[in-house]
Amino acid sequence: MNIDNIVNEQFRGKSFRELADAPLSALRGIGEQQANALADTLGVKTIGDLASLQAVSFAVAIKALAGSETQSSKEQAEQTLLDDAVEMTFPASDPISVDAGITRIEVPPEMVDAGRDHQNARSIEETSTIRDCPPAEKR
Repeated sequence: MNIDNIVNEQFRGKSFRELADAPLSALRGIGEQQANALADTLGVKTIGDLASLQAVSFAVAIKALAGSETQSSKEQAEQTLLDDAVEMTFPASDPISVDAGITRIEVPPEMVDAGRDHQNARSIEETSTIRDCPPAEKR
């Protein structure tokens, strides 16, 4: 960062020690009116005073740490529950539907193993033999 880009023109070329003792109005973006307001409300008159202000140190630390913060245990639990719910609704093994027709294919647990019974052929044969039988007599 070029220091000349953050201080007003009359303070360019000054040392850091000189800038720390300079009035707040030396900073680009702080005019006399704002500098006076900060002096009246916070009691700071120089750039050094502002940098030493405990609230400013806390604010800088919070901002620096906010970028590297991980989720709280509550947020992690909520995220895990949400991920599990989405996975139960849309498992990764589901085929992607090209049209709006079939969105999910499920295999019922009673389905026979396709390796031993191709396309459930035994079930189809059983059904066709039942249809060939004469209807039961009405009582």
